[in-house]
Amino acid sequence: MLYYLFKFLDEQFDLIGAGLFQYLSFRALLSAMLSLLIAIVFGRKIIDFLQKKQIGETIRDLGLEGQMSKKGTPTMGGVMIIAAILVPTLLFARIYNVYIVLLLITTVWAGLIGFVDDYIKVFLKNKEGLQGRFKIIGQITLGLIVGCTLYFHEAVLVRQFPEGITAANVVEAVKNMNYTDIKATITTIPFLKDNELDYQSLIPFLSKEYTYLLYIPLVIFVITAVSNGANLTDGIDGLAAGASAIIGLVLGIFAYLSGNVVFSNYLNIMYIPYTGELLIFCAAFVGACVGFLWYNSYPAQVFMGDTGSLTLGAIIAVLALIIRKELLLPILCGIFVVENLSVIIQVSYFKYTKRKYGEGRRIFLMSPLHHHFQKKQIPEPKIVTRFLIVGILLAIFCLVTLKIR
Repeated sequence: MLYYLFKFLDEQFDLIGAGLFQYLSFRALLSAMLSLLIAIVFGRKIIDFLQKKQIGETIRDLGLEGQMSKKGTPTMGGVMIIAAILVPTLLFARIYNVYIVLLLITTVWAGLIGFVDDYIKVFLKNKEGLQGRFKIIGQITLGLIVGCTLYFHEAVLVRQFPEGITAANVVEAVKNMNYTDIKATITTIPFLKDNELDYQSLIPFLSKEYTYLLYIPLVIFVITAVSNGANLTDGIDGLAAGASAIIGLVLGIFAYLSGNVVFSNYLNIMYIPYTGELLIFCAAFVGACVGFLWYNSYPAQVFMGDTGSLTLGAIIAVLALIIRKELLLPILCGIFVVENLSVIIQVSYFKYTKRKYGEGRRIFLMSPLHHHFQKKQIPEPKIVTRFLIVGILLAIFCLVTLKIR
C-alpha cells in the first residue's frame, strides 16, 4: 500500500525521498527489517498471551533427553510468523501483483489449516489434531487454487526475446516491444544447458489445451509434499525456522533474477515478468523466520505448531512453482526430503519385517531423522547446527546451477 502512496506523492508533489519506494531493493530491506521487528517485539507479547491462556505443548514421552522439560511451552507461535509476513508484504509490495495475491492467499489458507489442527490439539485436548483427510482436502484445495491461477491467469507468462539479444540491448528490446509473451507450462531442469521443459511434451497424446490435467495435479503434489515435509521437520528447536530461512533466501534470489530482464538475459534463464516483486515477500518471509528463531532457538520459548510449519512449507512450494524452480526443490529442500524419507523408510520397513518375521524391525533408532540423532545422545543444538550447515551447502549448490549446466 505504501508503494502506491509514495508513488502518488512522488508524481504529484515531487516529495523528497518518495522515489525510493520505486526501488525493489529499498522496499525489500524495509520489508525484512519490519518483519524482524514484528517477530521479535510483538512476538514477546504473543508468547505472554499464549502463556496466559495456557496454550502449551502436550508432549508424548518418547524417551528423548530433555524432552519432558518442554512440556507446557507455548505453541501456535506460527501466528508470529504469519503476522510478520503479511504486514510488511501488504505495506511494501505491489498488492495487485498476481503472484503477491497468490502468496497472500497461500499464507492465510495454509495458516488456517494449521491453526485448526493446533486448536483441536490444544483446546479440545485431542492429540491427533485435525483428521488427516481434512488436512489433505485443505491442501488439495489450495493446490487447485494455485494450479488454476498459474495455468489460466493471463498475467502468468514467460517473455522470450529474439536470438542475438544480449544483456546490453535487452532493455531497448523491451522498450520497442521486441519480444514474445508465451503462455506455457515451462519449468527449469537443473544442470542442463537447454534447461527448459514444457510439461505438455510429457503428454504428447493430448492436445495442448489439456496440459492442465498434468500440471494441476503436479502443483497439488508439490504443495502437499513440501508442507508436510516442513511439518515433520518441526520437531526440534530452531530446525524448521532455520531451514526455511535459508530456502526462502535462495528463492528470493531466484525470483529477483527471474524478474529482472537484464540479469535473466545475462544468466540465460527464463525471464518471468512481475516476479521481481516476490523479493518483497521473500524478504518478509526470511525476516519472519529469523525473528521467530529469537524465541525458538534452543531452549525454545515458543513452538510454531502446525500453524507455522504447514504455512512455511506451502509458501516455499508456491514460490518455487511461480519462478519455475519446482524441480530444484528436492535439492533445495533436502532437509525436508530426508526427514520425510526417514519416516517413509522406517514405517515401510517395520511393516515389511512384521509381515515376514512376525516382528517389526527398525532401520533408524527413531524417525524423523533428527530423533535418530537425539537417541544417539547428540545434543539438540549440535543436531540443529549440523542440519543447517547441510542446508546452507544445498542452498549454495542450487545457486551454482545458475552458471553450471
